[in-house]
Amino acid sequence: MSYEYELLWQPIDINGCRIRNRISMSGMGTFTPTLEEQYETESGLRYYEERARGGIGLLHTGAYFIDSMTAQGGRTLDFSTDKSIPSGTVLTERVHRWGAKMFAQLSCGTGRNGMPQIGERVPISSSANPSFYNPDMICRPLTTDEIEQMMETWKTAAHNAMMMGFDGIQIHAHAGYLMDQFMSEVWNHRTDKYGGSFENRCRFTMETVDAIRSVVGPKVPITYRVSLDHGFPGGRTIKESMKILDVLDKCGIDAFDIDSGCYETMDYIFPTRYTGEACMAYVCEEARKHLTKPIINTGNHSMESAVALLESGNADIVQFGRQSIADPQFANKLRDGRREDVRPCIVCNEECIGRIFGRLTQLSCTVNPAAGLESYMEVKPVTKPENVVVIGAGPGGLEAARCAAERGCSVTVYEKDDHIGGTFLTISTGSFKWRMPQLIDWYGVQLKKLGVKVVLNTEMHVDDPALAGADKIFVATGSKAVMPPIPGIEKVIDVEEIHRNGMPEGKRVVICGGGLSACDTAIEYGEKNEGRNITIVEMQPAIGNDVMVVNKISIDRLLKKYDVKQLTSTKVVGITDEGVKVENAEGRKVIPADVVVGAFGRGRNLELADAVQRKYPTKTTIIGDCMTPAKAGHAIREGFYAAMSIE
Repeated sequence: MSYEYELLWQPIDINGCRIRNRISMSGMGTFTPTLEEQYETESGLRYYEERARGGIGLLHTGAYFIDSMTAQGGRTLDFSTDKSIPSGTVLTERVHRWGAKMFAQLSCGTGRNGMPQIGERVPISSSANPSFYNPDMICRPLTTDEIEQMMETWKTAAHNAMMMGFDGIQIHAHAGYLMDQFMSEVWNHRTDKYGGSFENRCRFTMETVDAIRSVVGPKVPITYRVSLDHGFPGGRTIKESMKILDVLDKCGIDAFDIDSGCYETMDYIFPTRYTGEACMAYVCEEARKHLTKPIINTGNHSMESAVALLESGNADIVQFGRQSIADPQFANKLRDGRREDVRPCIVCNEECIGRIFGRLTQLSCTVNPAAGLESYMEVKPVTKPENVVVIGAGPGGLEAARCAAERGCSVTVYEKDDHIGGTFLTISTGSFKWRMPQLIDWYGVQLKKLGVKVVLNTEMHVDDPALAGADKIFVATGSKAVMPPIPGIEKVIDVEEIHRNGMPEGKRVVICGGGLSACDTAIEYGEKNEGRNITIVEMQPAIGNDVMVVNKISIDRLLKKYDVKQLTSTKVVGITDEGVKVENAEGRKVIPADVVVGAFGRGRNLELADAVQRKYPTKTTIIGDCMTPAKAGHAIREGFYAAMSIE
């Protein structure tokens, strides 16, 4: 065991509930439960079980709503009905089997944050607040009679949680959800006993705690998840939140799960790579001055930042959400001194919350395609080991090689560059991409341990004898830059070259194209070269059309910070020594530029792939960007599927 991680393995009690270590999995929606039948699917059961088996001490469910009236937030179990008890019981048993504890995170609803595409009713709230997703829709305030009934529902939900075998209950008052709306002056404009004074705004919460405690008794842990810093003008500040902690401490909360953000600052609810490592640890120092009970903290933690926070004494348990998705076994690996084997979360949000937001489907993971699908994506040995050749060492090729080797195949990877990682590694130069090189390092370690032969500085050809001798060929040569036939295009520096060779000198920078790559390049220019005049030119009405919605919030904030100009609905029509000729509804003009960066997108790179597939059609699979340029998760998933298809 590595000494520097020793603190993580110390047990801790929460109201008599012994947790085996200081590692927790934060509550995250999975979208795995069924709506009508009210049971957790095998995918959901296996998902939680794998994280318990992986060594995590305390698991939280995603927010389970206490009844269907308030559940305008997605697919979760309804704890107001005993229909959910059978599968909930199986869930806790499968977690307990591995020595972990599990708390049911219960919510009385999203309130004004309810998803408009889920349910047809007007959202409920503490007051007549505008809906977050549709400000023209005004929420309906809960009546006092409804609140009284809700307290009875809380009792039913708590009873059912105990019947299921949960070890504790976490009250979800986080993210500006309904309970937070009652506590916050910005959203609570009531004039009855649940509004007005600070004490009245806390009444809803205190009655909830009393209702739960009346059912579970004095020896069951009740924890409270709350944002201490909303992070927007008019929202609750850390100083104001301390009064709430004092009230909660006195009314019987046993531990405090604290962080920051709300839907107005959603990139802290679902932290992005741009918010940085341990981005919400800052709330703990002030909270510790008010609390002696356990403090739990989350927010882009690494194993190293977790140790630092525990050493500071400002928190007692550290939560890993997406890291537990990326690698269910990370805790065991760390315990066993195998830090290098921990597959890192790259904080992209694409296949976890992105899948839920974009497709209303269950979560998975960019770097771990089996996440959420463990029940039918288990990596098992092949029936007959085969000789596999992989052409290209980008993320897709690396995943195909890793998975095929793990299944028992003999694998050789050929890469034309002098390093693995492809374009993915090349563009990982910004400070906000600190996890991306870690993923490539991880692949390098795994391939070495699995005995994969990696041949660098070798450009493959269709007639190479290695292809003739292979049983399976995976072509993952990546995409190539698109350079449209614009006069003066030879003066443009491709965005990949910028990352590969460094940023040329020049105060006036024009970036042609407004996708994710362009935005990231503008931010990187801004953070490394403050004072530069940076302009993004995009044909579409807005930039970042390929950016996941939560990540876009962070990007927009940083573009504003670095004063990046955005020229949208504008076409690049030429490049001269003076600058970039553009055309829009206002006519033509020249944007002065010292440096012109091309971020026009990526295109297919099929020359070799087509040739290999024509010659070896029965044993060739084309992977990733060379066929369909997309994000890294697409290539990694295709590489995984290719290796899993070997019989």
